[in-house]
Amino acid sequence: MRIENLAFGLAFLSGAIDPALADTPRNSYPAMAPLVQYQSASAADEIALARSAAPASISRDAEIMTLGAHGYDVAVKGKNGFVCLVERSWAKDLDDPEFWDTKMRAPQCLNAAAAHTVLPAYLERTEWVLAGVSQSDMTVRTRAELAAHKLVEPALGAMCYMMSKQQYLSNTGTHWHPHLMFYIAHADAASWGADLPGSPVDSGQGKFDPFITYFVPIAKWSDGTSAVMVMH
Repeated sequence: MRIENLAFGLAFLSGAIDPALADTPRNSYPAMAPLVQYQSASAADEIALARSAAPASISRDAEIMTLGAHGYDVAVKGKNGFVCLVERSWAKDLDDPEFWDTKMRAPQCLNAAAAHTVLPAYLERTEWVLAGVSQSDMTVRTRAELAAHKLVEPALGAMCYMMSKQQYLSNTGTHWHPHLMFYIAHADAASWGADLPGSPVDSGQGKFDPFITYFVPIAKWSDGTSAVMVMH
């Protein structure tokens, strides 16, 4: 089973679905809904959801970013170099049918290397979305940035925690597994033994990603409770 990656390597695992659900209608949101439908009920709710991406030993000292009217704002200053936030559906590939899904919530805690080199692309796209830039124009802008080498490769050691029991990653792969993500610019799946029968490692690459993301499912959610692991 290959996992379908988010654009820029910040993954909603929309390819990790139950085959029995493969015919579930996905394109319920052909255009962006009012912003309020993507927002949390309160800043406190969003902060708590963002922190749930990683064990408290990591997230309690992390910087927390929350979605505002024009982009993400720093709601809590951090001390350990990690940045936690809740991604929305527009982190997916620009032509993904769930690009405007209001239900998507992907809590993530990125280490300093990923926060500095992987996260900025998603933050920029969020600003485009909230400014009303169309998907076609976002595609043009992204291609231009790639051509100009403005999208930097991930720093050595860039990784991310996605261990929230409250994550909603797609209409079909809702919670998937708690997992870790590693962003690698110059390595193919074979060098990780990824995507092979029995391997605990999957890989994915968005259409505009200048790197591959490797996913490693783990056995517990961030609150320490056991997760049911169904490996390929």
